Amino acid sequence: MVKNRHLSRAISDRGFFEFRRQLQYKAGMRGAVVVVADRFFASSKTCSVPGCGHKVDKLPLSVREWTCPICGAVHDRDVNAAKNLQEYAVSYTVFACGGEGAGSWCKPTVKPAPVKQEFNAITTFS
Repeated sequence: MVKNRHLSRAISDRGFFEFRRQLQYKAGMRGAVVVVADRFFASSKTCSVPGCGHKVDKLPLSVREWTCPICGAVHDRDVNAAKNLQEYAVSYTVFACGGEGAGSWCKPTVKPAPVKQEFNAITTFS
């Protein structure tokens, strides 16, 4: 059915939808988080070198390797995209107040969620 040009898109979209649904379901059972990047996230066009982050304007699919004009790093398109997506997922799941990330080892009922830790200097007593 995927070879049929009228049905292939619908069939493929449905397959990925079901995969994502199952992944989120099973991750939720184990206390994990599924991070979904936006469809237009420029993972392969952004330099993955820490501190650089330069985004190339145009990068055709035929270009499999490119050099960053700012830092000079040579990037394989797929490896660079994987590094950027990993950084996106890690930055999405980091907690500001020392909370631990999710995973199969995480037991959310044992440790309470982190609380904002600020000291209020202006305190009034009645």
